Amino acid sequence: MNRFIYKKSAGITALSASITDFTYKKHSHQEYAIGVTVRGIQEYNLEGSLQLSYQNGVMLFNPEQAHDGMAHDKTGLDYVMLYIEPQLLLEIIEKKDTVRFSNPIIYNDRIEQRILSLSHAILSEKDEALCSELLLSLTDSLIQTKFSTDDKKDNALICKAKDMLHTNLEKVPKLDEISNELHLSKFQFIRLFKSHTGISPYQYFLNCKIERAKQLIEKSRDIYSAVAACGFVDLTHLNKHFKSVYGTTAFEYMSQFK
Repeated sequence: MNRFIYKKSAGITALSASITDFTYKKHSHQEYAIGVTVRGIQEYNLEGSLQLSYQNGVMLFNPEQAHDGMAHDKTGLDYVMLYIEPQLLLEIIEKKDTVRFSNPIIYNDRIEQRILSLSHAILSEKDEALCSELLLSLTDSLIQTKFSTDDKKDNALICKAKDMLHTNLEKVPKLDEISNELHLSKFQFIRLFKSHTGISPYQYFLNCKIERAKQLIEKSRDIYSAVAACGFVDLTHLNKHFKSVYGTTAFEYMSQFK
């Protein structure tokens, strides 16, 4: 049986998940994703490398770092994740430039316990003030252990392409128009984009649509507005793609927030 529970507090989204036969489609998040494997082994591909997070493993994903995800074997998998907006993390650690985690999986008891404490507080709907204090403790531990390094800036062409893909989420992008703007052939553009992001331009565009729909659902509690605003054909179309990234339908996701 697969179970996905989402809650949000202090600007952080927490996920408690239990997976047996579910597989995440390759995707990325705009947030930092920080989690713990509670039971089983989490298997995923990250930047061309197979990763295995065993029990008590701390998983560290940078923004826009493409990955998939599944249970390594038939015994299944339990884990928790925290999704933190980059600007919020930078505010807490008092840095202006983006930081990146250099190691995708670490084993650190202090960080593990602080992730579990914060996720438990959010999922059990504790006071926001407590969640904020626990977030500060977690980020202090992350910085003290020096598992973060300065970000490498995106190629200028990739930045421009991302801006163009973000401009109009209602319409499927025309690759010829984008590649012409970048003075590349269509196939040069696809190859360059995928080498920098780990996913194709279309997958990136689709991720942006799904993430934007999630934000609108959280803000307005109106699924059909999200369908229209993000250019999905209908609710079924949104649900299909939403579930491949978040493990649950858009309606189920919305119902978990008050």
